Amino acid sequence: MAEDIRPITVALLAVPEVTASTLFGMVDLLSSAGRDWGFLTRGEAGAQRMQTRVVARQSEGFRASNNVWIRPDCMLDECPDPDIVCIPDFFVTPGSGIGGLFGPEVEWLKRCHQRGALMASACSGALLLAEAGLLDGLEATIHWGYIRSLSDYYPKVRVNAARVLITEGAGHRIILAGGGTSWQDLALFLIARFVGLKQAMEVARIYLVTWHDFGQLPFAALTSSPAAEDALVRKSQQWIADNYSVRSPVAKMAEVSGLPERSFIRRFRKATGYTPIKYVHTLRLEEAKQHLETGALPLEAVSSEIGYEDASFFSRLFRRSVGMTPAAYRRRFGGLRKAIAKSSL
Repeated sequence: MAEDIRPITVALLAVPEVTASTLFGMVDLLSSAGRDWGFLTRGEAGAQRMQTRVVARQSEGFRASNNVWIRPDCMLDECPDPDIVCIPDFFVTPGSGIGGLFGPEVEWLKRCHQRGALMASACSGALLLAEAGLLDGLEATIHWGYIRSLSDYYPKVRVNAARVLITEGAGHRIILAGGGTSWQDLALFLIARFVGLKQAMEVARIYLVTWHDFGQLPFAALTSSPAAEDALVRKSQQWIADNYSVRSPVAKMAEVSGLPERSFIRRFRKATGYTPIKYVHTLRLEEAKQHLETGALPLEAVSSEIGYEDASFFSRLFRRSVGMTPAAYRRRFGGLRKAIAKSSL
């Protein structure tokens, strides 16, 4: 007689701003472990190894951020102590804080962690872990659009948004996934750790999930700084957006602003969070991405087109900022753009 194995219990925290695709996608992948491979290959479902519950502040159903109906399985205070807590991404204005918005959820997360649960987040879900104080002194990843939300409001957190997946804390009981579909990596990692690598590979094959081994930087929009409230700085931002390839760009921006260069650099950084030269680099690299995705210019020509006379410097800067070489970026995303364009005809 086969030995009964207690399923791993997973509580998925849902707030009204939650992204339903991540919430229910994680339910699907985690619930599949041990169960679905046998059904697909032999017609006999196996034992489900992970039991999921959607947990929320209230028992009543509610509409998620994209208007999908969510009906929680239980309330926070009614949820039995889970082995794993997962926080899917939720919509909050990029760059803003969440202090005071999720008091009951934050207290519940603290209790679950104190009782020994593994804590996992996807995308902006890391903000709730940070608000609970669970990321203080630790390295963390988050969707590239929420880097400033995490770094500005939680300065004790070491933000590393280049990583797709990070394990941290005592006993590696805190796991963070970056943006977009990296929640799939998180689900596979949890299955591998708690059920087994074999079962994780089976789920990956069932759902055609590919590991994001190249990180999330290639997908990131490098220019995430909004227009500054400082009128003189904003004027220089508007000018450089059309003139990023000029020589001595910082001096020219200062000239446009009407400020002495040293004063301009200080005010620009205070207003945007960037040094002026860093801001120029991000503008140039975003333009380089467009060239690489859509055109066939040699790399030396792309470098010259965006304002770099030294193509080797451009390549090193691109790789450091984007996470892959310009040639690798062209192969991956130029082909993707062509495939999408062709399929839409």
